[in-house]
Amino acid sequence: MRTRRLKEIACAFAVAGAFGLSGSIAGHAGERLGLGVPATPEQIAGWDIDVRPDGVGLPPGKGTATAGEAIFLDHCAACHGDFAEGRDKWPVLAGGLGSLKADRPEKTIGSYWPAASTVFDYIKRAMPFGNAQSLSDDDVYALTAFLLNMNEVIKDPDFELNQKNFSTIVMPNEGGFYDDDRETAERQFWNAKACMKDCKTDVKVTATAAVLDVTPDSKTGPHVD
Repeated sequence: MRTRRLKEIACAFAVAGAFGLSGSIAGHAGERLGLGVPATPEQIAGWDIDVRPDGVGLPPGKGTATAGEAIFLDHCAACHGDFAEGRDKWPVLAGGLGSLKADRPEKTIGSYWPAASTVFDYIKRAMPFGNAQSLSDDDVYALTAFLLNMNEVIKDPDFELNQKNFSTIVMPNEGGFYDDDRETAERQFWNAKACMKDCKTDVKVTATAAVLDVTPDSKTGPHVD
């Protein structure tokens, strides 16, 4: 009986953690199991820091690329380089515009990311590496402005990026993304009914990847160190 109860408790925590259940749902599980206390609105607000592409979730604040450059050099350049060009195997953050159709596309903030909010959200949530969430909201605005300036999305380094004008920023590859339409575009492939009884038992390999030539040759394949 004790083992069953422990499994039930462990399962409740695992489900809440894995699916990010709200405080109320996790709270109900806690009440039923006699564990914990409901999270307060302030505690939930501390975790609810996501920023949507339309700007919802942005905190009050402001910053310029000029201010962001000094912060970047202090907190980010060790990994990403003084000009966001990347160091060693740390990500390149600037450049790569027009490279997405190349054999080796360079997916940076300017060449690939569809929304500037991702820059703000990621910096605020996870940067700087090893000291996440140590920056003020003004610092994050300034760093975002600096990275957008390095990618020539913001031309004027003294342009003040803030909560009110953030959603006016248009990224170069914003039009390169679209909603997943497989449910309609590939519906024709889904007509066959899945075999659920007396199905075929033998499987015969009719071709291999080498025969089908789906593996890129050495001229176009990715380079591996």
